[in-house]
Amino acid sequence: MTIKDRIQDDMKAAMRAKDAPLLGTIRLLMAAMKQKEVDERVVLDDAAIVAIIDKMIKQRRDAIAQFAAAGRQDLVDKETAEIGVLERYLPQRLDADAIDAEIRTLMVETGAKGPQDLGKLMGPLKAQLAGRADMALAAARAKALLSGA
Repeated sequence: MTIKDRIQDDMKAAMRAKDAPLLGTIRLLMAAMKQKEVDERVVLDDAAIVAIIDKMIKQRRDAIAQFAAAGRQDLVDKETAEIGVLERYLPQRLDADAIDAEIRTLMVETGAKGPQDLGKLMGPLKAQLAGRADMALAAARAKALLSGA
C-alpha cells in the first residue's frame, strides 16, 4: 500500500469517526499533494509525498517557535498535534548512529575531509537520507564529523 493510499484511507476513517482535527490535517496534506500534482503535472510517488510531509513538518516547527515566543500555547498545541499526524506517514527514522554511518560512508565516497567540504557532502547526503532522517540533525552530525575528521 502506498503512502497516498494510506492517507486516503485515514481520511475516510477520520470522516466516519468525525475526528475534525485529524481530518483537517489530512485534508491539508491532501491539498498540498494535489497542488504539487497539478503544478508539475505529475503523479506523486512515495518519495515526493515524503518530501511534502517533511516540508509541512518543518513549517509547523517554525510556526511553533514563533507561537511559543508570542505566548500562544493554544496554537503551539494545535501545530504539535498536526506534526503528530503528519509523522505517521513518514518511513522509520534513522537513529544518530545510523546517520553517522551513512555520513562516514559518503565522506569516503566524496573525499570530504574537513569542514570546508560540507557542501560537497550535503548534496549526496540529502539524496540518500531524504525522508529517513531529520536533515537538520544530519547536517549538524556531518559538520561535527567533518570537524573531527
